[in-house]
Amino acid sequence: MITDFKGKTAVFTGAGSGFGLECARIAAARGMNLVLADVQQDALDKAVAEVQAAGAAVLGMRVDVSRAAEVEALGAATLARFGAPHFVFNNAGVGAGGLIWENTLTDWEWVIGVNLMGVAHGVRVFTPMMLQAAAQDPDYRGHIVNTASMAGLLNAPNMGVYNVSKHAVVALSETLYQDLALVTEQISASVLCPFFVPTGISQSHRNRPDAYKQPGVKPTRSQLIGQAMSDKAVGSGKVTAVEVAQMVFDAVAANRFYIYSHPKSIGSVQTRLEDILQARNPTDPFAHKPELGVELRKALRA
Repeated sequence: MITDFKGKTAVFTGAGSGFGLECARIAAARGMNLVLADVQQDALDKAVAEVQAAGAAVLGMRVDVSRAAEVEALGAATLARFGAPHFVFNNAGVGAGGLIWENTLTDWEWVIGVNLMGVAHGVRVFTPMMLQAAAQDPDYRGHIVNTASMAGLLNAPNMGVYNVSKHAVVALSETLYQDLALVTEQISASVLCPFFVPTGISQSHRNRPDAYKQPGVKPTRSQLIGQAMSDKAVGSGKVTAVEVAQMVFDAVAANRFYIYSHPKSIGSVQTRLEDILQARNPTDPFAHKPELGVELRKALRA
């Protein structure tokens, strides 16, 4: 576990907004060296300027985490500037909704590319250099945090491609934790599973690359409904990104694996696990709020 953050190096993807930016602010306040990566150049520039003004040593790079070569370049630049990082936050993510058979090939490629492969590239690039640093220095401590979602532990309807990507991130992170434990006591891992928190995730289509856009293809009814529900749920979230960022640092200091923004939502996870254990059909996700289910079915069947 990392107990003293001062002078250590932290890498953040998705650093231009949301959890990434708030964690960068905490890291700067704690005297860390910062490596900030984001796909949105203007947001990245603003974040870099802010933490520099706060006195932090910072390296900013525009990175599309779905592209292996760009994450590899980020790793090389980090090593050249600061050496092996102590804290890596694979946080960049995008959202997409709609009935699962209505997601296009480009929807799948974009969401899986960012949400899953972005984390995989971060783990692949940074873990070896962290292990090498640990082998050379018995006092070195490192930690990797991957951003999943409560959608990585549950399967809400009309969110299929997003659910799939986030379940994979939970599996990747649990395996990373176990694999690290096999080879070292100096580096560990956590998975962040936020519920609805006001960030830019519901507007992530703003950064959808041209290669994954489909000119002339209009969103389906289910996708429009999914977007509206996401906007409402994310926008009305009571837990802030600032609070979640503090939870991340607390978990790193305590070497706690699962990080939940809304612990009360674990009840739904327990129901899902009981479905699995008892081999019963999946429980109605709207059992606690039947009117939501009625409203969604009515909208989709209209």
